[in-house]
Amino acid sequence: MKLRILALPGDGIGPEVMDEARRVLEAVGQRHRHRIVVEEGLIGGLAIDTVGAPLPPETLAAARKAGAVLLGAVGGARWDNDPNATVRPEQGLLALRRGMKVFANIRPVKNLPFLTDSNSLRPEVLDGVDLVVIRELTGGLYFGKPQRRWSGAQGRRAVDTLRYSEQEVERVVRIAFEFARRRRNRVTSVDKANVLESSRLWREVANEVARDYPDVTLEHLFVDACAMHLIRRPADFDVIVTENMFGDILTDEASMLAGSMGMLPSASLGRPGRHGRSRGLFEPIHGSAYDIAGQGKANPIGMILSAAMMLRLSFGLEHEAAAVEEAVSAVLQRGLRTPDIAGRGEVPLPTAEMGRAIANAVLSGP
Repeated sequence: MKLRILALPGDGIGPEVMDEARRVLEAVGQRHRHRIVVEEGLIGGLAIDTVGAPLPPETLAAARKAGAVLLGAVGGARWDNDPNATVRPEQGLLALRRGMKVFANIRPVKNLPFLTDSNSLRPEVLDGVDLVVIRELTGGLYFGKPQRRWSGAQGRRAVDTLRYSEQEVERVVRIAFEFARRRRNRVTSVDKANVLESSRLWREVANEVARDYPDVTLEHLFVDACAMHLIRRPADFDVIVTENMFGDILTDEASMLAGSMGMLPSASLGRPGRHGRSRGLFEPIHGSAYDIAGQGKANPIGMILSAAMMLRLSFGLEHEAAAVEEAVSAVLQRGLRTPDIAGRGEVPLPTAEMGRAIANAVLSGP
């Protein structure tokens, strides 16, 4: 099988973790006899520095032609430290999501028992954690208009607009219910309906969708309560669905259940096409982490597991995806660690050595 992939390494640690994902994909191609064709493109800060725009038109065109897109990270200190910058790396990512029409961000969170000792949470809290957060990706505060800053007689002001339509809510909530049917038949819809009108619409539409899924239990939680319960009783959650900003924040919190932000993959999907597959955008949830870029400290596992999600969801290669996931588990079970998940007394591996170990585990197989 021929797999056409667009790789967008991006900024900071993005190129480092992308190299390891590509190494693992090469192992998958070799072991399972697939021809994997990877094209590279520009996005984010590197694109700004190279062509003056965070998402060059040719990158978006290539993304629309590829079977799937792998993205490393975007962002940099130059923009983070300048709130007045009008062109920012993150604009490229937001434009890519909208241009690819991917509206549902799937973020699985699972505790691996052999990482529990290096986790800051108690083992009994982590026991049995296996949840998925589905985040609406192209609406809400990140995309609403007006969005601007200005100065007047009373000083500086700014406005962001939180806007959702019935259709935007319905399509992502429906995906959550479909996921729940393949899991444990529970959906938690997260909002702030006691304060926000957009959240009251969200809750109303979620209740309407739930009528089509009588076999799935729906509960509602306010976002602040959900943030608490993710630490207090995380194993009780199955599928969480929420709006754009809430999902962004909650999944960063939930990454600690897996041990580190470097462990979590994600898939951004649109409406499924033939055979239930979707041309998706796959990326780890971590940022560019430019403070450790080039030092070999980055954890490539989130990027590698994102590639596994790509194999499953965009190419329908379940066996190959499972082989990558099993290789990650096997390497971690052997005690290999990157700095972010190393416990006391454990000697961490550099980024490339962790990637090489996982690729070798794919080649050797069970």
